[in-house]
Amino acid sequence: MENTKDLTEHTSRAERKRRDSFGMFDGYDSCSEDTSSSSSSDESEEEVAPLPSSLPIIKNNGQVYTYPDGKSGMATCEMCGMVGVRDAFYSKTKRFCSVSCSRSYSSNSKKASILARLQGKPPTKKAKVLQKQPLVAKLAAYAQYQATLQNQAKTKAAAVPVEGFSWGNYINSNSFTAAPVTCFKHAPMGTCWGDISEGVRVEVPNTDCSLPTKVFWIAGIVKLAGYNALLRYEGFENDSSLDFWCNVCGSDIHPVGWCATSGKPLVPPRTIQHKYTNWKAFLVKRLTGAKTLPPDFSQKVSESMQYPFKTSMRVEVVDKTHLCRTRVAVVESVIGGRLRLVYEESEDKNDDFWCHMYSPLIHHIGWSRSIGHRFKRSDITKKQDGHFDAPPHLFMKVKEVDAAGEWFKEGMKLEAIDPLNLSAICVATIRKVLADGYLMIGIDGSEAADGSDWFCYHATSPSIFPVGFCEINMIELTPPRGYAKLPFKWFDYLRETDSIAAPVKLFNKEVPNHGFHVGMKLEAVDLMEPRLVCVATVTRIIHRLLRIHFDGWEDEYDQWVDCESPDLYPVGWCQLTGYQLQPPAPQSSRDSQSSSSKQKKKAKSQQYKGHKKMTSLQLKEELLDGEEYSFLQGASDQESNGSASYYIKQEP
Repeated sequence: MENTKDLTEHTSRAERKRRDSFGMFDGYDSCSEDTSSSSSSDESEEEVAPLPSSLPIIKNNGQVYTYPDGKSGMATCEMCGMVGVRDAFYSKTKRFCSVSCSRSYSSNSKKASILARLQGKPPTKKAKVLQKQPLVAKLAAYAQYQATLQNQAKTKAAAVPVEGFSWGNYINSNSFTAAPVTCFKHAPMGTCWGDISEGVRVEVPNTDCSLPTKVFWIAGIVKLAGYNALLRYEGFENDSSLDFWCNVCGSDIHPVGWCATSGKPLVPPRTIQHKYTNWKAFLVKRLTGAKTLPPDFSQKVSESMQYPFKTSMRVEVVDKTHLCRTRVAVVESVIGGRLRLVYEESEDKNDDFWCHMYSPLIHHIGWSRSIGHRFKRSDITKKQDGHFDAPPHLFMKVKEVDAAGEWFKEGMKLEAIDPLNLSAICVATIRKVLADGYLMIGIDGSEAADGSDWFCYHATSPSIFPVGFCEINMIELTPPRGYAKLPFKWFDYLRETDSIAAPVKLFNKEVPNHGFHVGMKLEAVDLMEPRLVCVATVTRIIHRLLRIHFDGWEDEYDQWVDCESPDLYPVGWCQLTGYQLQPPAPQSSRDSQSSSSKQKKKAKSQQYKGHKKMTSLQLKEELLDGEEYSFLQGASDQESNGSASYYIKQEP
């Protein structure tokens, strides 16, 4: 067969260079490159027999290859070393896999091209052709298995999705929106997400393909939901039939151009394979001016998922059985920045506590002594082999405060999130002032006689508020238990208890531009059982305070959390880090809520004596009995720029 000329033979050199710069056609190319009508003197292209209409076709550089019948022998290209089906090779002698290899060999470029490949240098225009042809030959070599693999491919394409919760289906079926990754500075890529948005193009595996090798194609982001993106293959236009969800930080998503530099084939999806005759021209038009991921995106993802805390590190953490003190615990595991801490005296390693490495509840060894916080001394007098103290610089730093002037004093009243009932903001009292700005706080009407349920907040904590905060922001304030003079009025209560309110100016009033909006979906820790990460929704925003609702559960299990809490994560965080996500409660669990709700409310009306309050875990695990309670304060002490107004309604 005589050499065929490209229909775009007269295209300008600049345009050809622009096309080649994409380097996207390492496996399937329906567009021909410029070829010469001449060939080497001792070689001529042999005639190709007519092609059966049932056989798929691969076109490249003006040559047409059909999937062979498996009877032909194999050959090795003397230029590039690629092994392929002999009948698919160029010329009568079958020495080369393509015209380009033949000409490159005859032009004494063999040494230079091989050296460039070995050194991993960016290919020149000629080198691109050399990379392209071997992959075409490889496709031809594998093509003999096409007939037997077609049925398998169809079966695979029709496979039933894995059972379980799917964020993509959940968002699509309800038209939900998710909080963007940039809202979570502590999460992977939270500070370097960049301008990844709808319309960004990426290279992803082509699942609509019957080839036995893994091939790729270009896709565009149709919708973003946290780390997850709804993708659509280029060429489908408004057809959403093959749209699919994928984690942007996953290992199978790459910036445009990755296939060219990695020697991976780009193959159009089978559904639209014959939609265009010139796929290169189509992609050049579609991708000109389009955005893609940064070249070092995968490296940034990997770096952002490196955590400084290591197993066997010793820390001080709140004692979940006595909130007023801390204990020594050892890091047992680290998942996505979340630490499973095992108390040092636990023999079976089941006495544990989960928190994020930036949690305000963990500190370096010696912290309690330095600020005057109560501490439970361990019965273990000597460090166990392999255990070592975590360096102090690994822990989240709190803002320095000046306690020399007007400052918090014991007995001052304020409003605070109850760490044992995070859906409630309660009337509270400062019970003790510690060093470095830390305060011991008790919930009025619910305190144990020995103060074992006091809890520690920093003065800059977003979980404490000035008197009147709830009223001015229309939040229900939980009055002291047993207080009969309702509705509760701060003016009357302060007069009756002969107390004063903590000065408004001492509280943290900075509100960052967090980016959250009501209705946004996210993944949130159930702070009453901090090992659980659940599907959740932002239902209310008060300055920097977020009301987090756990999908499928009643509102009484909602939790107040700071916008910068390290216990909030983007949609897709569990999938990215390998953490187990708790889906919305099924209908059977919802029905059981009403029966347990009365018990919970009854327990709340009783005098608190240090026993465990009803938590969401009890309902989720069929009200299993337990002796200990766990809590996690719903805020981070991390500071951000911003401002907010806290007004106190004055009464006569």
